Amino acid sequence: MNTLTQYGLMAEKHWREHRPKMVRELEANGQLQAMLLEAERKTKDEMAELRTRFIQQGLTPQQAHDRAWEMVREEYILLPPEF
Repeated sequence: MNTLTQYGLMAEKHWREHRPKMVRELEANGQLQAMLLEAERKTKDEMAELRTRFIQQGLTPQQAHDRAWEMVREEYILLPPEF
């Protein structure tokens, strides 16, 4: 089984706190780990693309990273809370 990195661990913590129903369903289906790994992979891939684009536009690597994180984090990691 693959080990989660910072993004996957952040997603798991956030999901357990803000999306407990989703987590229970994923755990019941044996899919939580796979979904966390997918969220992590998509986040890393999209951030890499955005960072490259932002650096080409003249941002520093740190500025590019920060802007990419702001754009991607709520897509896969920091999902909105359940109601």
